[in-house]
Amino acid sequence: MRFLLDENVDLPLADYLNEQGHDATAVALDYVRSINDQDVLEIARAEGRILITNDKDFGALIYQEQLEHAGVIFFRLQNESIPAKIARLAKVLAEPCR
Repeated sequence: MRFLLDENVDLPLADYLNEQGHDATAVALDYVRSINDQDVLEIARAEGRILITNDKDFGALIYQEQLEHAGVIFFRLQNESIPAKIARLAKVLAEPCR
């Protein structure tokens, strides 16, 4: 799978995803920094990437403004350790899509 990590997501998660054979990029490393949320969502859509973010503002863009997207994972584990976040992400990715 292809992923884009928003600026508010820990970069070690991109390393983990790439090690698992996924294609993960990060706004903080691979794109212009501090771009607005609409541009982040458009990059993810254009590149066929599932956006991973802590930012609930993307919910408004997707549900209220109905902007197109390739998928979004709201990953709101801000106070957890990196190993705990990786374990949770692994669990999410192992779940069948509904």
